Amino acid sequence: MKKVLRIFAVILIVLVVCITGLLIYVKVGLPNVGAAPEIKIKPTPELVARGEYLANHVNVCMDCHSTRDWTRFSGPVVPGTMGKGGERFGEELGLPGVYYARNITPAGLGEWTDGEIFRAISAGVSREGKPLFPLMPHPYYGKMDSTDIVALVAYLRTIKPIKNQVPESEPSFPMNFIIHTIPQKPTFQKRPDTSDVVAYGAYLVNAGTCEHCHSQKTKEGKLIPGMEFAGGVEFGLPTGVLRSANLTPDDETGLGLWSREAFIQRFKAHDPATGYQAQTVKSAEQQTIMPWTMYSGMSEHDLGAIYSYLKTLKPVKNPTVRFSPSKSEIAHK
Repeated sequence: MKKVLRIFAVILIVLVVCITGLLIYVKVGLPNVGAAPEIKIKPTPELVARGEYLANHVNVCMDCHSTRDWTRFSGPVVPGTMGKGGERFGEELGLPGVYYARNITPAGLGEWTDGEIFRAISAGVSREGKPLFPLMPHPYYGKMDSTDIVALVAYLRTIKPIKNQVPESEPSFPMNFIIHTIPQKPTFQKRPDTSDVVAYGAYLVNAGTCEHCHSQKTKEGKLIPGMEFAGGVEFGLPTGVLRSANLTPDDETGLGLWSREAFIQRFKAHDPATGYQAQTVKSAEQQTIMPWTMYSGMSEHDLGAIYSYLKTLKPVKNPTVRFSPSKSEIAHK
């Protein structure tokens, strides 16, 4: 009996040593995406303009890295807060920990090299070598054309500096270990010619991270096979629960009966450039995290390309209640 206990104790010690060693490796040895590239970007007007278009209307970096007015529909960006960071994303949203959007104005990134910003966007590793939680969707950005990442960096260097000290993000266990395994070396892809509307649409859908919000995932964060772009992802809001739309071409629950013109108009109807002003959202009324005012700035050609690509997806029937007001809001109403 004593011999059996000794064997069991040895096995237990070996397991503890192995697990401890593995955890130390994950914490210290990962992420391993390589050093930041040694680049110095020349901010030409054309490059900055491209970066501005991407950051504000395609990648919508300013969606998370600015302050949004949630008293109005779609939470438009509060003027004067562009890029200052500080937005909190916590466990009340179903996230494994508390995360803060970084200050990406020159006041926040002033000590960063161009290569360090480039690596953070495309591989998800900070200047200090820390992993970035994929709420900042670097796995998608790492599949873009590297010239578009360069354009984003060039633009960020030009926005108004805003001093704003942002708290450190705090992943909860076990995400504080898992997060180190998420960043990967980018697999850049050449941006398709804009005349190939389906291929170019696929590129924009990736850059806009549509799959990120419109595809249901497992608790481990993996896509549920067969439910890609089918919507139904839940987002907890102060006034209730929002569920993302089905973007597949299903006739009953998706975009199957939508025309190209109707799809484009759905976005352009929220364009501040044409006079749109977001309305105040009253108690128990539907709110959305979809940054309509940002995406509305995309060109009609680009929106049409996105539509063309989405129409090639496999239709998935997924009836969804888009918004359910909270009980407290219903009672208040």
